[in-house]
Amino acid sequence: MSLTFIRRLPMRRKLMVLLAASVLPSMSVAIGQDTKPTQRSVSVRQQSPTAVTPTATSINVERERLYNELAEEFAAFNRLGNLVRRVSTLVKPSVIHIEAHKTEERGGTRESYDEAGSGVVLQLPNNEHWVLTNRHVVEGAKPQEILLRASNGNEFYPEKVLADASTDVAVMKISQPAIPAARLGDSTNVGIGDFVIAIGSPFGLSHSVTFGILSAKGRRDLSLGAQKIDLQDFFQTDAAINPGNSGGPLLNLLGEVIGLNTAIASSSGGSEGIGFAIPINMAMQVAEQLVQNGRLRRGYLGVTLDPNFSVADLATAGYVNISGALVKEVREDSPAAKARLRTGDIIVLFNGDEVENDDHLVTQVGLTNVGDSIPMIILREGKRYRTDVTLTDLK
Repeated sequence: MSLTFIRRLPMRRKLMVLLAASVLPSMSVAIGQDTKPTQRSVSVRQQSPTAVTPTATSINVERERLYNELAEEFAAFNRLGNLVRRVSTLVKPSVIHIEAHKTEERGGTRESYDEAGSGVVLQLPNNEHWVLTNRHVVEGAKPQEILLRASNGNEFYPEKVLADASTDVAVMKISQPAIPAARLGDSTNVGIGDFVIAIGSPFGLSHSVTFGILSAKGRRDLSLGAQKIDLQDFFQTDAAINPGNSGGPLLNLLGEVIGLNTAIASSSGGSEGIGFAIPINMAMQVAEQLVQNGRLRRGYLGVTLDPNFSVADLATAGYVNISGALVKEVREDSPAAKARLRTGDIIVLFNGDEVENDDHLVTQVGLTNVGDSIPMIILREGKRYRTDVTLTDLK
């Protein structure tokens, strides 16, 4: 397979800034003389305008105007509150409270405990109902040890549990057709600053609702304690998320699921306004593969990347406004070797998307369909090349 050289033309931008000055008009005053024959000097004294004391009536009129303006603003704000109430009422029946009974070896003794979490009912393409949640909520528990409770109080157990450790996504098959499936949104259309709603079971308080905004996208390289998640691409939100919210839905104001609440950043163990959710497009891609194949078929490229490589290194090399991942090693007979990648290559585009860093590329590769031919753009010795790679399955 050959590499195609690509030349990138520089793009120049010109910015024009106009400064506007405010010019005040000057004023002149003419003073006439007395017409009498006797000449007298005339003294002119400038007096300040007489202060007008507002009357009680004018004060009341002004206050009434302000109250009317406040009423109009409240009406607009109250419509938002009504919207949040309608969304939570509509979606709550699709949210499941989860209690998983687990047993662990601790200090040479076996200890049992219950862990609470959340899930959301979805209808997959095979028309079966599944509960989407986080793997860490149900990990270590058998199906008969996972109690599911609907918003109407009905309790039942899942028939099957499938999970993927690399993304912390799990699905549980249920036979409860009366429970409505939630509607899915498109997480690629979510923007920073969008209003979001989280529903879950914080500290075991089932079907609790919190409200906030989407604070950031593309959060990766998060340290999640003992839980290792290889493929990370989190949303960040300031909607209050606490232990027990894991696996619950993050919603837009259309009532659509746009994320799966997963983790919090906290020094106290409680919500501090920094929560993380898996984008629903990513979670559903994993869920569908779990149902179809029993596991996630992760794409395999066959390279070792330099985690210390950064945009600053590219800038030092003369590449401005470019990000990428540096190849430290190419494994023999791997897809990367067949695509003629070399040590020292910088992968800047993968399947048409800019590569932000090594973690971003790992996630992109891991979630790419096995067997697809994927175009890549690389930097090598100051030149840009294109090559195609066919990923295999990482087993």
